[in-house]
Amino acid sequence: MTIQWFPGHMTRARRQIQEKLKLIDLVIELIDARLPLSSRNPMIDEILQGKPRMIIMNKADLADSAVTQQWIAYFKEQGQTALPVDAQTGTGIKDIPVQAKVLLKEKIDRQIAKGIKPRPIRALIVGIPNVGKSTLINRMAGRSVAATGDRPGVTKAQQWIRIGEIELLDTPGILWPKFEDQNVGYRLAVTGAIKEEILNVEDIAFFAVKYLVSYYWDTMAERFELTARPEDSENPDEIVGVMEAIGRKRGCIVSGGRVDLEKASGVLLRELRAGKLGRFSLEAPY
Repeated sequence: MTIQWFPGHMTRARRQIQEKLKLIDLVIELIDARLPLSSRNPMIDEILQGKPRMIIMNKADLADSAVTQQWIAYFKEQGQTALPVDAQTGTGIKDIPVQAKVLLKEKIDRQIAKGIKPRPIRALIVGIPNVGKSTLINRMAGRSVAATGDRPGVTKAQQWIRIGEIELLDTPGILWPKFEDQNVGYRLAVTGAIKEEILNVEDIAFFAVKYLVSYYWDTMAERFELTARPEDSENPDEIVGVMEAIGRKRGCIVSGGRVDLEKASGVLLRELRAGKLGRFSLEAPY
């Protein structure tokens, strides 16, 4: 299955971002801590034209904490600041304004030296769909100022939001026209960044189960009371066998005693995304 999703409003969002760049001091790039590289739009570097940037690794509460620390070190090696946060609970949010001032210290110091009172920091917040931009903004603001939802594509237009000493420009989530590596598309689909209506849910669940068998078998086995670990995670029949076992445990049975794989796949993905299988990361830097 080839995964692509690039709605028209995303094209408009890219153009609007480029038009607003001259007003921006800082870019806050929001990524998913479970798949930091796959959730970074490869077009962003070109779009942002070298603006100072802070990387926010959202949903860190759902990611494998050991792998998250590896990613923080990885970004540091690239000369970039990455902060793990949980926008739902607010963990790590207070560090964002502090780090924004650190990144813009030279500019702020120059303004003060000229006798100019520093104005609020104008920050552009960008990220792919369903990565939690609106939830982060609402948490920073301490009130509901941006629409949220558990599906991609909720934000459709830009808006300026004043939060203390920061003026945030919220933007719609932007994917890119083509995934050169289809594994990127699958990782995004597993976490819910792509509308499920355009996907084959069984293919996505197959990808997820194959990965979990290799890296997080114990947590999956405990959640679904599985006993026999596949000997070969590359064997499709064995992976389907795990999916069927999950379906039986969740009552996804149709006439003749067969497992409804589509229903079982939906159950697996919902529980995985909700963190009911514990913390997991879909990629590591080393």
